[in-house]
Amino acid sequence: MLFLIVFDIFLATMLSNYKYHIWLHITVLIFGLTGILGKLITLDSYLLVWYRLGIALIALGIYFSITKFSLAITKKQLIRVLGVGITIAIHWVTFFEAIKQSNVSVALVCFSSSTLFTSLLEPIYFKRRIKLYEVIFGVIIIIGLYFIFSFEFKFLTGMILSIISAALASWFTVANGILIKEVKAKTISFYELLSAFVLMSGYMLITTKGDPAQFVISMDDLKWLLILGILCTAVAFIVSVEVMKKISPYTVTISVNLEPIYSIILALIIWPESETMSYGFYLGTIIVIATIFLNAYFKKRLDKVS
Repeated sequence: MLFLIVFDIFLATMLSNYKYHIWLHITVLIFGLTGILGKLITLDSYLLVWYRLGIALIALGIYFSITKFSLAITKKQLIRVLGVGITIAIHWVTFFEAIKQSNVSVALVCFSSSTLFTSLLEPIYFKRRIKLYEVIFGVIIIIGLYFIFSFEFKFLTGMILSIISAALASWFTVANGILIKEVKAKTISFYELLSAFVLMSGYMLITTKGDPAQFVISMDDLKWLLILGILCTAVAFIVSVEVMKKISPYTVTISVNLEPIYSIILALIIWPESETMSYGFYLGTIIVIATIFLNAYFKKRLDKVS
């Protein structure tokens, strides 16, 4: 009885003091489900992304209506935001196609190379010098990717698509880092998703010639798409924005870096046969992920000094 009372007090204290940290990791885990759902959904990447965008926009629209959130934005800001949205559409298509051309583990690890691209793009956009440790870590990430390429060459197409997706993700992340100084995060995300949806709608209308039969999906796919669009996109986005108001950027960065680890573990549990890779792959994975964590650590240390 005494043990249960002590445990209840401990649990209540943990939930009170670390509730935002807990929500952060839940959000990262939800983001990690994206790759799993990408493999479960049988649709081609273009139709998958189109449905994801549509469902997410409806969910966000309902949320903004209930909370009476204003989506006001200037014309100049809107043009810039819509441009970034186009990049997001291409990023998502290449990401899901990478999973279909390889598997969750390969796609997620190669996608982790976004850290390398960000370290190259940030100095250009924010007009600062490239830091030596970023160059060194960039080289180490390339070495890690080399191991993965060498031992899993059969997934070459998927790896290339994943790296392209990572480069695009880095670009729109850096671009958003500039936009966030002028526009609210929720506003940016809504218009970016809207822009991506319009682009994908145009593409789908051209490729399907407006044939409604091309948009018919199975109930299984619809089930996974609803989870992807509502939980992994709309809800995860809203929660992540709120969490980042309470937790330091360093903690957020470290936690987000856990996403590929969560995804790989989940994939191994669900598909042990197709997701179990060679020793060379895991060596490359350890190199890439360890470097990402070291990059976050050095960034925090040097930011304190400066």
